[in-house]
Order: sequence, then structure tokens, then C-alpha cells
Amino acid sequence: MKKLIPALILAMTLVSRAQAQSTDTVKTMGWFRHQLAGAAQIQVTYRKADLSQVNQILNNNGLRSLGDNDVWYNASMNHIHGKWLFEDGIGFTTVTTSDNNNLKAKFNQYQLYTRVAYNVSNNNNLRLFPFVGLNFSAAVLDIQDNNAIRSTSNFSSELLNSTASKTFYQPNFGIEFGAGMDYLIKVKPKVTDCFTIERNIPIGIRAGYYLNAAQGDWRVDNYSLQNGPSHKQSAVFVSLNIGLGYEIIK
Repeated sequence: MKKLIPALILAMTLVSRAQAQSTDTVKTMGWFRHQLAGAAQIQVTYRKADLSQVNQILNNNGLRSLGDNDVWYNASMNHIHGKWLFEDGIGFTTVTTSDNNNLKAKFNQYQLYTRVAYNVSNNNNLRLFPFVGLNFSAAVLDIQDNNAIRSTSNFSSELLNSTASKTFYQPNFGIEFGAGMDYLIKVKPKVTDCFTIERNIPIGIRAGYYLNAAQGDWRVDNYSLQNGPSHKQSAVFVSLNIGLGYEIIK
């Protein structure tokens, strides 16, 4: 037992010194231990949506065809760690509509995506990068039946009035492959007592291929439906990008 006491004291001393060094490192480096750089961005993306099967079903049920739904509006952020760039965003398409005899169809889409890229450029004002990403999206088809809604003026009768109005949705999962470019327009830095914020306006483009890897069933009120539109939505996409970038320098 006596022989163990010096060993325990030595071990406790070493642990105490290691903790002190770790604490000092946190105090001196803190959240500057890693590069703090990135950008907030707005992206406009063109990706063709094939609505031919949706329109065929609408036509068979007395509704006119929907218009194109190919343009996405996205808000995104990127985070830079050395040569690596991580980008994530959320987006939507505007609503396209059709109507006939007081029946109205509305269609649009939503998406969440995340990408990882590697900058192959050594120019401080230019980024060139291949990327790969994951994309989660949903198509939403809303049917509004105004004929049934306007068939009675009695509140109690309207409560259980039969109507074709309902909302269908379809989840999708995709993989993105592509390349991008950002040109950085330098903006006057902001200087404080402790650090400097280098600012820039990134203007760029992304182009690639969206592979619709998994297509879910169409659903209504969480009920799965069979024989719905089943076209895979794999397609080429092109995005225009503008944002406000930053890099914090201690």
C-alpha cells in the first residue's frame, strides 16, 4: 500500500498539469482555435421538373395542366475550414396553378440540402470546387373544390359537406454531384479591439446533376397512395449565387 501512494501522487500531479495546460489552451485560443469563415447566401436554381404524369392525371379528372415548376429560390450558408467548404440550405419553388369549373390545382416543391466541397484554387479572390451533396425534398399538390364549398349556406351542413379539396405530398431523396465557382469582391473590413472581420461579396455559380435516388409514395393525411405519378426527377441543375462573406482574424 505504501508503494502505491507515491505512484498515486505522481499520477494526480500529471493529470493536474495536463488539465492546466488544456485550460490555458482554451483561454488563449478559445473559439479561434479553428478558422472562422463563411457566408450567408441567396441562390436561384434551375432544375427541370417533369410534371407530365401529374398533368395527365389532372386532365383525366377534368383539370387543366399545370405550368412549369423549375425555378428554386434558396437561402444557404457556407462554412470554410481551410480548403474544405460546407454548404447547407433550404429552398422552395413558386406555386403553379390550374383551374376548371371551380376546381383548382396548386403545385410547388420544398427542399433541404447539404454539400461538401474542396477548393482547388490558390487564388484568394477565387474559389473553384467540386462538390457532392444530399438533398431532401417534397412535392405538394393541393386540390381546392369550390363547387362543394359553395353548395350550402348553412353552417351545420357545411361541416360534413363532401368535397374534393385535399393536399397530396410526395417525399424524395437525392444525391447531388457538381462543381462551383465563387469570385470574392472585397469589402472594407470591420475592426474591433480584439479581432478584424474581413468581409466580401461572393458571386458565383454551381452546376451539376441531381440524382433522384429514392422516390416516396404520394400521401394524403399520412395515408400512402398507390398508382400515383412516379416519374423520377433526376435532372441537371444550375445555380446562381450571391452572398455576404466573412473571415474573422484575431
